[in-house]
Amino acid sequence: MLKQKNRLLLKKDFDAVWKKGRSSYDKILGVKMIANNLAGNRFGIMVGLKVSKLAVERNKIKRRMREIIRFEEKNLKKSFDFVVTVLPAARGLGFEELKKSLLFNFKRLGVNLQNTDHRT
Repeated sequence: MLKQKNRLLLKKDFDAVWKKGRSSYDKILGVKMIANNLAGNRFGIMVGLKVSKLAVERNKIKRRMREIIRFEEKNLKKSFDFVVTVLPAARGLGFEELKKSLLFNFKRLGVNLQNTDHRT
């Protein structure tokens, strides 16, 4: 679970990232980011009904994404707000595939501090 200070909760924060943020998309995930004036990063995760009509499946994907973010957050540059959008192709994928896609998008945005290529 992400700490409260690391979560985007307000609609105005999501809207700011959507309107002014830079983005990176692949077939599985999309990531939009914008700089904030805080000491750390904040994350929001969106999994829509197009991914799955079952709340159980959508929540499972969100839990996986939160865990990936919690583990990888220390390898990211600080002071950014991120919105991660899960696309329908993510349905049924495992933890490692989601992780590779997220790290690939972070690298494309230039916020990943590690210089390894996670795409195969």
